[in-house]
Amino acid sequence: MSAAANAQKVPTVAGLVDLQAAAYEEAFEQGLAEGREAGRVEVRAQVERLAGMFYDLAKPFEELDAEVERELLTLAMALARQIVRRELKADPTQIIGIVREAIAALPVAARDVRVHLHPEDAAVVRQNLAPTESERAWQIIEDPVMARGGCQVTTATSRVDSRLETRLGAILSELMGNERHSPGPRGGQS
Repeated sequence: MSAAANAQKVPTVAGLVDLQAAAYEEAFEQGLAEGREAGRVEVRAQVERLAGMFYDLAKPFEELDAEVERELLTLAMALARQIVRRELKADPTQIIGIVREAIAALPVAARDVRVHLHPEDAAVVRQNLAPTESERAWQIIEDPVMARGGCQVTTATSRVDSRLETRLGAILSELMGNERHSPGPRGGQS
């Protein structure tokens, strides 16, 4: 029986070929799985690297966007100032409407009203506008530092800021959808 047992243990050529094919198939499947996993890891690493590069590339554009926004704001302010100056030269009486709006924004009980104006605007207001009996009395204060086209109205308890810069800033803030200034709807009132 030992010869018969040995005969059963001795592999045949066909058995060796089958065993070799099975081993090859198992090794192939294992190598394929390992290769796919290594590929996934490599692709993930490259995607993360590319995402980092895109983030780094976008950063300067965000800074550039902010810079362009600041420059456009500066340009818009300069353009608006020039338009107002030109309009005031063409029709200096436009300051009267600004003064009326500023005075109207004061509380009803306001006393000792002082209207601060550029000297040229003050001359126009003196010639064309005086408080009527139904309006409260006010005094014009010439302020050479005040830009043309704006005014500040002050009392002992309040102030209405209708300077050109303040009004332009409020308009631009509203247009840009942010609150760069918070002066209120008609200049700043304290």
